Amino acid sequence: MAHIVLAVLAISLLMIVHEAGHYFAARASGLRVTTFSIGFGPALFTHRPKGSPTVFKVCVIPLLAYVRIAGANPLEKNDPKDAGLYENASIRARALTMLGGPVANYLFGSLLIFVLALTGIREETPSSPMVVASVEVGSPADLGGIRPGDVMLAVEGKPIRDIDELSQHTNPRTGLSTSYLVRRDGVELPLFHLVPRDRDGRGKVGVTTSLDTTMRKSSLTEAAKLAVTVPWTMTMGQLEGISNLVTHRSTAGMTGPVGMTREIAKEAQKGPYDFAVILIALSVAIGCFNLLPFPFLDGGRLLFIGAEAVLGQRPNRTFELVLHATGLILLLGLSAFVTVRDILG
Repeated sequence: MAHIVLAVLAISLLMIVHEAGHYFAARASGLRVTTFSIGFGPALFTHRPKGSPTVFKVCVIPLLAYVRIAGANPLEKNDPKDAGLYENASIRARALTMLGGPVANYLFGSLLIFVLALTGIREETPSSPMVVASVEVGSPADLGGIRPGDVMLAVEGKPIRDIDELSQHTNPRTGLSTSYLVRRDGVELPLFHLVPRDRDGRGKVGVTTSLDTTMRKSSLTEAAKLAVTVPWTMTMGQLEGISNLVTHRSTAGMTGPVGMTREIAKEAQKGPYDFAVILIALSVAIGCFNLLPFPFLDGGRLLFIGAEAVLGQRPNRTFELVLHATGLILLLGLSAFVTVRDILG
């Protein structure tokens, strides 16, 4: 239960980071932010700093967060002379405000990567000598008697040190009886004669190797480099995944709040390192997702701002409002569908 609570708080933290990005970008652009709320429902705590236009509050349901920027709602009646309203702000100010949230998520992910790199990054290398971690059911190794924990010593009399050398000697022997020398519980067994099966043009016997884990600390320069390159690599992978989902018209690779909470809780149980890694992945994912040029998302709003910059005039505000409302309905519907699937699954 504690890990579920931690997972919920983690998701809330990432959304607070996102909304804080919008808040600081709006304030830096001279816009007035009237509310910064952590959670929803009745307020447990409210505070308005002296001289600040913003009411900060923590609500009874501490899930997610939001900021309310004056003039951001086109249905409100606004004073056209009020320079602090989003509606009256320059293209640059509005664009920076919309970019603030996703950028904050990327910066948060980069900061965690930087700290993690300095304290130690987990590196996993194939075990040497090669210890069998798992055996595929029905594979030549399974049918021949190879078991997890066995140490693979040689193929056709040629010594092997790791899974790469096992593959090197096994790949060319599809359909051929091949001898394997194995040690089990410290004792070398009689030769196992297996017939590798073809898999993508290579002979395979159906075993995986265990991994040796080490923690390696990075230098300041390397940590800074990783803080930039890792989020970029993650983003490219996420965009490729989104592209595949659209191409195949499937939500199989998507997860909703329930599935997300479940994954965070599972990683939290493994320890602080795994918890930090999934926080990084989710923070970058939130930043990437919100930049997509889809109505209601930050990227959709940026698309309209970009159109205004190109055309020299604002798109019809009613049309924009309807489109964003439609986008919100579609996103809520998709989220509900995926959430039900996560619960039933």
